Amino acid sequence: MSNELTLATLGAGCFWCTEAVFQRIPGVHKVTSGYTGGKTENPTYDDICTGKTQHAEVAKLIFDSRVISYEELLDHFWQMHDPTTLNRQGADTGTQYRSAIFTHSNEQLEQARQSKEKWDRSGHFNSPIVTEITPAEHFYPAEGYHQNYFDTNPQVGYCQFVIQPKIEKIDRLLKSNKC
Repeated sequence: MSNELTLATLGAGCFWCTEAVFQRIPGVHKVTSGYTGGKTENPTYDDICTGKTQHAEVAKLIFDSRVISYEELLDHFWQMHDPTTLNRQGADTGTQYRSAIFTHSNEQLEQARQSKEKWDRSGHFNSPIVTEITPAEHFYPAEGYHQNYFDTNPQVGYCQFVIQPKIEKIDRLLKSNKC
């Protein structure tokens, strides 16, 4: 990876939502849905759904740091989900849906901690942020049918009623320059 292309791994609930939002952010080159943060090797979606793997559903991003900084990516992250709920996003419940930042360097670790503190103090949320911040471990790509899910399944109810509003919110924020 070049000096400009950088890795970020973020869990904001269902990876379909996380993937769909970050695919639309300028400077993000590639988004891969997958699993990390647990101990089970080569987990499947069925394994993850048991809640016994300790893995989170995440999106691994490759982004151009000349276009968008890690801090700016985190600003999007905080606004695209509710980081104050433990192991839940909307109707999706379980440890696999936890809010998590998996860092790839000491610099990212420090930036993530500072960003969390900034957003916790901002008054944007009514409750304290519970997002886990931990060094990234092995990433396991999700099965092929999970990749690019929103764009290939826009007619599915979950896409229309859960993912589409998140995309519209980020679009509004990008247009108003509040991200």
